[in-house]
Amino acid sequence: MHMLKNETLIFAFELYESGARQLSFEELRANPVASEGARRWLHFSRNSKEAQAWLSGSKTVPSIVCDVLFQEETRPRAFRHEDALVLNLRGVNLNEGAETEDLISLRIYAEESLLVTTRAHRLYAVEDLKRLIEAGEIPQTTGSMVAFLADRLTERLEPVAHSLEEQVDGLEDDMLNQNTPPPKLAVADFRRAVLSLRRYISPQREAISSLIREGGEMLSDQDRLVLRETQDVIFRLSEQLDLVRERAVVLQEQIVELRAEAMNQRLFVLAIISAVFLPLGFVTGLFGVNVGGMPGVDSSIAFLVLCGGMLVLAIALLILFKRMKWL
Repeated sequence: MHMLKNETLIFAFELYESGARQLSFEELRANPVASEGARRWLHFSRNSKEAQAWLSGSKTVPSIVCDVLFQEETRPRAFRHEDALVLNLRGVNLNEGAETEDLISLRIYAEESLLVTTRAHRLYAVEDLKRLIEAGEIPQTTGSMVAFLADRLTERLEPVAHSLEEQVDGLEDDMLNQNTPPPKLAVADFRRAVLSLRRYISPQREAISSLIREGGEMLSDQDRLVLRETQDVIFRLSEQLDLVRERAVVLQEQIVELRAEAMNQRLFVLAIISAVFLPLGFVTGLFGVNVGGMPGVDSSIAFLVLCGGMLVLAIALLILFKRMKWL
């Protein structure tokens, strides 16, 4: 998985109505407060102790919020802190070598004139907003920036959910067409992937709902519309993953039944073979007794007669099993 190494400030912007200016960490240290009439977006590495110390020491964000922004592990959530919004959302890990089902965290602190985000791994939703600003299309409010990030994070979840649905379709088709179960670990790995994704989808749905409720004046009507559409997509993805999970459970049950049926068939064949050879074994054992008076000892055709009799006995047993519908 792609990890940030020693980055502190990934990038920072000061936003005006007419444009944006990128800031260095040295400028932030010298002047942690935005110019009058401007807004700031600060994007930090969550792995950086220096970033945490500066944010806490400069009073840019409250200390309790600073701890939330740099927690090691947390679930998606959203709450209001005084006049600001605090969010933790999850997005698809599209970094090289990573599993897309492994959702990674974006921490957000938003107030009227300030947006602070932290992440441990690269997120394309953040880069989408950065490119938008660099192109001169400046979101008018901090609330609209938050809504944009939530929308882009959710947008990239859809292909992953669709991919899982296609995978379970393929597993079902293979079993129906070939009547052979997939490899032992295939379904187990697939179910783990579904559960890994679903683990964060449901809390993210609640987080977006909380954001809509707690957004207050920071969110415009347009922002709420975007968030409601995002919420609807997450609801749909949650239902889709629930269905995929249930199909995976049914598929695993079918695999168990197929394997049990195959085992029973093998045991049945062994039982039939045993039933045929049991009387033959009795005959050969009886004629192998080394005592006087055994018939055919002095006959040159006795062995052929014995073999013929055993063959007739075997055929008779098979006919009997056929009539009894054991075969």
